[in-house]
Amino acid sequence: MRRRLILPVLLAAGLSGALTANGRVRADEPTASSLAITSPLGRTGLVTRLRIVAQVQVPADVLLSPVDFFVDGARVGSVESGPPYAVDWTDENPFERREIVVQAADSTGRILRDQVVLPPFEVEERAEVKSILLETGVYDRIGKSIADVPADAFTVFEDDVQQVIDLVTRETVPTDVVLLVDNSQSMALRMDFVRRATERIVSGLRKSDRAILAPFNAHVGRITGPTNDPRTVVEAIDAMRAGGGTALLDSMVEATRLLSKAEGRRVMVLITDGYDENSKAGLPDAIKAVEASQATVYAVGIGGAAGIALKGEETLRYIAKRSGGRAYFPMRVPDLISAVESVTSDAHSRFLVTYTPRNQRKDGKWRAIDVKVRGDYVVRARNGYYAPPPSPIKPTLEFVVLDRDRRYADMTAAGIDVFENGVVQKLETFQEAVDPVSMVLALDSSGSMKKSADLVRQTARDFVVAVRPEDSLALIMFADQPKFAHTLATNRTWSLEAIEKYTPLGGTALYDAVWNSLTTLKGVKGRRAVVVLSDGRDENNPGTAPGSVHTLQEILALGREVGANVFTVGFGAGIDRQALQAIATETGGQAYFTQDGGSLDSQFRRVVDDLRRRYVLGYTSTDSTHDGAWRQVDIRPRTTGYEVLSAGGYFAPKD
Repeated sequence: MRRRLILPVLLAAGLSGALTANGRVRADEPTASSLAITSPLGRTGLVTRLRIVAQVQVPADVLLSPVDFFVDGARVGSVESGPPYAVDWTDENPFERREIVVQAADSTGRILRDQVVLPPFEVEERAEVKSILLETGVYDRIGKSIADVPADAFTVFEDDVQQVIDLVTRETVPTDVVLLVDNSQSMALRMDFVRRATERIVSGLRKSDRAILAPFNAHVGRITGPTNDPRTVVEAIDAMRAGGGTALLDSMVEATRLLSKAEGRRVMVLITDGYDENSKAGLPDAIKAVEASQATVYAVGIGGAAGIALKGEETLRYIAKRSGGRAYFPMRVPDLISAVESVTSDAHSRFLVTYTPRNQRKDGKWRAIDVKVRGDYVVRARNGYYAPPPSPIKPTLEFVVLDRDRRYADMTAAGIDVFENGVVQKLETFQEAVDPVSMVLALDSSGSMKKSADLVRQTARDFVVAVRPEDSLALIMFADQPKFAHTLATNRTWSLEAIEKYTPLGGTALYDAVWNSLTTLKGVKGRRAVVVLSDGRDENNPGTAPGSVHTLQEILALGREVGANVFTVGFGAGIDRQALQAIATETGGQAYFTQDGGSLDSQFRRVVDDLRRRYVLGYTSTDSTHDGAWRQVDIRPRTTGYEVLSAGGYFAPKD
């Protein structure tokens, strides 16, 4: 082993240890060996190259083995001499859990080891318009910060509507800081100046703050953090080497994503000469990204080889102003010290104003904010925010494909196009419908079925036996009114025992039977179906009036709402063929008709076949409006001669 002298951990204000006057590390002799992972301490959600950093301390007379770095048990690097003790690693899938381990041994036999678990980065699809936090700076006319403004002096307007302020305070909250540092070739001659600026900003971090160092040139390089250890950031700054072109605006857009999971204040410190020669994003794109991230931007413009360009200076001032921050342009070391101290002071001496917006719509639109303070003051705060977008709508539709001869046809995702209200959709899932089905069997037990009672019993028994064991079945018998023999269950004995008691008598409450069947399935998740057998039409026992409380139109509307497929089997000459066909067509089921008992069993077998030959598709709707409206969905085969049967659409959710 080789001997190392490891510098102690650098800590910010409020912690033990500090920076020296020139921003460098002040060493204190450790009394025992230690190792701690200081970066990363969390997930940014980006697939990006970053640095795993460990701070290691050993006494001067103790030797240290190579420091090994592991991710999920696989070694990703080793450092034989340091500091810094850091390796590069690409977080290729931020949505999976990762375990980082760093370990070493010293010559006393002590094993040094630390572990950090990075939980999966969670994407929240639903968001509420909760309290808005405004960092507000109040200054006099010469730019001096004002600290004694009473809470009742503040007024907040959102889209010109005065809001009720919940709280005005000067209490500090944890801050996430992204240090976006220009590392391009144009900064080569000023890199020492850049390091001094960055190190001084780091020295102003508090114990509860976390920092991410993101050097950039034509793109954001390897990031360090999030970390609450200033020394880790300082070492990363020392490792920067200028080179390459500059993509300032692109890098800003990417850096805002690093703040996406921050829960407290969000600050971006931009250190650059303002040149931009490689960005694909425009200034409006960068502004939109900053505003969406709700970050306050402090720009420190440091003249590179050609100084600060006028356009660059204007850009930095504009970005800082729009976010409620400030811009500084130090030319000499004393100016730099003053500017950096001003950044730190301004970031930590602001009023925190919170309010709950009157407008709670989740529409993703821009909401303009205007903060006013009573008196002759200048107020700096971000000028608005984007409301949370509505959550995506992800419909799934079940369907069956028939050929010209009404036979079931095979289909693939490549063989269909999906249109929602005439707009083509991008298919995301396509599969055979193999999930269990919750279904209701509704048997007509009116007096007209007496002659066919034995046939109905046998056909119903065969159907119950043919249903898959994993499918849930409920049984309704309807005459003057529908009655449940039993509710949804996989116990086929209940169904078979109820069928044996089948006794025709009374009128035909057909629509009420379908209504009760659909209502039973309304709160049930997954695939759902109703199978109805009837030999007549909806009428009372004398045949002089309707037999149901509910109407056909109410049935059709409920069928759309529930989304279950209804299969109707009409038996005999007295059926209401038009009504049974309408119910099946509207719900994406099928209608079967037979004049005699000889083919009744085959019609029920076709229902079983239909349920086993269906497909399910899913997509994210291009229309995310939560308006509760009906969306017409057309599933169109790309080859002629095929017909698709489905429910024809769905109701959008309504917030």
